[in-house]
Amino acid sequence: MREVTGSHEAKDLKIGIVVARWNQSITGRLLDGALQRLDELGAEDVTVLRVPGALEIPVGARALAERGHDAIVVIGVVIKGETDHYDIVVSQSTSGVSRVSLDTGIPVGNAILAVHDVEDAIARSESGQSNKGREAVDAAIETATALRAI
Repeated sequence: MREVTGSHEAKDLKIGIVVARWNQSITGRLLDGALQRLDELGAEDVTVLRVPGALEIPVGARALAERGHDAIVVIGVVIKGETDHYDIVVSQSTSGVSRVSLDTGIPVGNAILAVHDVEDAIARSESGQSNKGREAVDAAIETATALRAI
């Protein structure tokens, strides 16, 4: 039996990050966490693509995947309101991101937060180990390096 696992070595990977401008006070913190983690992992080739909101994230991720990126991280925040719009945005953005990964074979670390209130978003975007942007980087890099090793 051969078992393949990935690493957190990002030095030779081309990394793309798609970040939504909507809820920028939170997405900026998630981006900071992601960039800090990429720096810790030795990433040297990083592209940040800014899009208006969560619904535009999948097309941005696809564009990066089609332009040779080895791993992608997506960052957005959807906060529940009093309408069904929240459910639509969460469903469409997350299914779109999954489709990009499956269609292209490029791993996508998902840091699109779907939260009930701003306090939840703040808690998940604080600096440190629990920052969801940081966690999405780890998932994308580990998967990309595992796929390379197959």
